[in-house]
Amino acid sequence: MVKKEVRYGKRTISYALVRKDVRNINLNLKPNLAIEISAHRNVPIRTINNFVRRKAPWIIKNTEYFRRAQPEKRHPREYSNGESYKYLGKQYRLKVYKSDEELVKYDKGYIKLYVKNTKDKTQKARLLKEWFKLKASESFKGSLEKVHKIIGKYKIEKPDFVIRSMKKRWGSCVGDKKKIILNFDLIYAPKFCIDYVILHELVHFKYKNHDKRFFELMTALMPDWKTRKEILDIEVTKNL
Repeated sequence: MVKKEVRYGKRTISYALVRKDVRNINLNLKPNLAIEISAHRNVPIRTINNFVRRKAPWIIKNTEYFRRAQPEKRHPREYSNGESYKYLGKQYRLKVYKSDEELVKYDKGYIKLYVKNTKDKTQKARLLKEWFKLKASESFKGSLEKVHKIIGKYKIEKPDFVIRSMKKRWGSCVGDKKKIILNFDLIYAPKFCIDYVILHELVHFKYKNHDKRFFELMTALMPDWKTRKEILDIEVTKNL
């Protein structure tokens, strides 16, 4: 692995070059924002640098997105004004209001919590948990609708889904019941990561095991699935 740089406008894009026995030049943007390029030893540096320049708009756009999605530092929850909460991969501030009607609203980048007793942490925690569960159901349903469209041509029926808290899995497939199980904590992840998990489980309806055919179909339908998986397994997990 060697370090290389290319200029793109006023920017300098640094990347790590790895020589591998591959046919194509491959780009991998890692969760720590490092850029890795893999290419066959016979591919000239000039060709690789030109490839990086062509990909520069995508690199810049996604680097900024991943930077904004970096996890916050965990502290014991007080459920008070100004606390930061992650929702669909972004950080939002909490605003607490005293109100006769208890509910949670999402408005203009804030999560607004209305409670009768602003000092009752148990009730505030319960209301927020219920709100996140509702949002998880809405978001996962929308993601399933979208992802199923790209795999429907493989004659995979759209399954039902249930939401559970799971310690070791983001999702699982119950093939005989035509159902997938999704981890509740996915609500804290970016939407593109939720899409990855759902596609992963849908592909299992066609290929039960993680064999070559499974990963070939994943790559064909979602070429950057590895990056999405790393965001989940490394960055998002730190925030849970």
